Amino acid sequence: MPTHTHVRTVEWGDCDPAGIVFHPRYLAYFDHATNLLFASAGLALSTLQERFEAIGYPVVDLRSRFLTPCHYGDEVRIETRIVEFRNSSFDIDHRLYRGDALAVEATVTRVWVGRHPRNAQRLQALPVPEEVKQALQQVEGYP
Repeated sequence: MPTHTHVRTVEWGDCDPAGIVFHPRYLAYFDHATNLLFASAGLALSTLQERFEAIGYPVVDLRSRFLTPCHYGDEVRIETRIVEFRNSSFDIDHRLYRGDALAVEATVTRVWVGRHPRNAQRLQALPVPEEVKQALQQVEGYP
């Protein structure tokens, strides 16, 4: 699968009182990077909701390692790629670099969901459409 790269500057609001990125902020970075990956394939969340009647792709599992801290003002590079599709779920790897140093890595499992047909207040896992899988393989940078 292709890798989507996003560069951002760490903002003061991302940091704890010591000026180090507060760990939940990395998860917000990775959520944003996932949305950017889909959007780069022409699959913004609004498109998924309209065309595929999907609600979204919530997180059901998360594994992360924090290797070196990032600070206010640091420019970081986030590399995001889907590593595996299953029927209704998929794994995404995120690697966040400060310069050349790997600072944080995470693997996130997400599930493709829509509304339950008998209860609109509930969600239901649905198969990831082939069209979505194919579009994500065409993201710029795909080998």
